[in-house]
Amino acid sequence: MNHEEQKVEAMEQVEAQPVEPTDVDSEVTAEQARIAELEAQLDAAQQASLEERERAIRAVAEMENLRRRAAQDVEKAHKFALEKFAAELLPVLDNLERAIELADKENEALKPMIEGVELTLKSMQSSVGKFGLNPLDPLNQPFDPNAHQAMSMIENAELAPNTVIAVMQKGYELNGRVIRPAMVMVSKAPA
Repeated sequence: MNHEEQKVEAMEQVEAQPVEPTDVDSEVTAEQARIAELEAQLDAAQQASLEERERAIRAVAEMENLRRRAAQDVEKAHKFALEKFAAELLPVLDNLERAIELADKENEALKPMIEGVELTLKSMQSSVGKFGLNPLDPLNQPFDPNAHQAMSMIENAELAPNTVIAVMQKGYELNGRVIRPAMVMVSKAPA
């Protein structure tokens, strides 16, 4: 074998031998694996952080909604706490009005008593009005089933159908909420 053939054969042997990793290559590979592992941990931690932040934001929003609802409930409780009490006062107001209506105003002996009842009624109406209790006066207004209770319907060609033509008993509202509908007579078109 000549010298060139020996070189070729030596080269083939070198190429045929498996390449063993050196210490430097193994260190680089280990570091890359560690970097990949740390990046995966970082991604997981960032994802967990985002999820926790979203939970915290939702919890804060829920607490704000709860506070707002509680404040509204307290406001309604204050606003309508007098509802039962006001409903109990309505018959008293009705009776004072009836007493004035039925009193014999021509009788001189009863005039001081009638004036006293009128003053009492005005004082009571003023007092309950300060707390948001107001009468509903639907006469000649369109019938509203939320605020009126129709007791009867009467044919009337002069008024539009479903117009209140008489009030049999006043209705009352407390701070905009009807606590007693007005009992009314309603017009209907002639047959």
